[in-house]
Amino acid sequence: MARGIEIRDAHFPDRAPIDAYGNGGFRFADMSHRGSLLCLPSGIYGWAPDEADPLAPASFERVLAEAGDIEVLLVGTGTDIRMLPAPLRQVLKAHAIMADPMSTGAAVRTYNVMLAEARAVAAALIAV
Repeated sequence: MARGIEIRDAHFPDRAPIDAYGNGGFRFADMSHRGSLLCLPSGIYGWAPDEADPLAPASFERVLAEAGDIEVLLVGTGTDIRMLPAPLRQVLKAHAIMADPMSTGAAVRTYNVMLAEARAVAAALIAV
């Protein structure tokens, strides 16, 4: 019986600093990923937020599933800083997560520093 190609969700099962970003993706742990990322306590995941509304609460379900292990969520909003919409701010606050929106580049740099400090940090990074 022939098996077709198996497509799995992109997942790196550990925490790692982001080595580079740009050209629509990221480099970390001697690997590269095209597209957006969620960097969570359980690992780094490929992330496909809703293109029409990438900051919709539904795009952050995986973050909320790990809420007890996250104090700060850095949200890399692309090349420009965008305020988080009220519904997203409210759902994160209800889960005791402080969210900090910034450009993706600033979010990557801040994530790396906080990760090195062993802080309870996560990042949602929209690819640039």
